[in-house]
Amino acid sequence: MRTHVVILMVMLFALCAVTAVAADISGKWIAQVPGRDGTPQEQVFMFKVSGGTLTGTVSGARGDQEISGGTVSGDDISFVVIRKFQDMEMKTTYKGKVAGNEIKFTSVRPGRDGAAGTPVEFTAKRAS
Repeated sequence: MRTHVVILMVMLFALCAVTAVAADISGKWIAQVPGRDGTPQEQVFMFKVSGGTLTGTVSGARGDQEISGGTVSGDDISFVVIRKFQDMEMKTTYKGKVAGNEIKFTSVRPGRDGAAGTPVEFTAKRAS
C-alpha cells in the first residue's frame, strides 16, 4: 500500500512539472502569413491553454476556424485547422516554437491531388 502511495505521488509531481513547463501562450497573437501569391495576409490566433492542451481559433480572410488536436509541450506547440469549402476539406498543420512574445511557425497544407505541401514559415507576435 505504501509503495502505491509513493508511486502515485511521484506521478502527480511529474504531471505538475510538465504542466508548469508548458509555455503560457493564452491570448491573442497576430501574424502576417504569406499567401499563395506571396502577398502577406493577416491571421489572428486566439489561444487558450489548459495543461498541455491547446484550443482556440485562427481568423483570417475566410473567417474563424477552430483549432483541433492542439498540444503544448515546453516551448513547442502544434495544432490542426480544417477548413471546409463546399464539399472539400483542407487540413493545415501548424507547428511552432515559442520565444518570449513571438512564435515561429511552420504551416503545411496538402498540395493538389494529395501531393506533399510546401511549408510556409512566419512569425506571430503577441498582441498587446
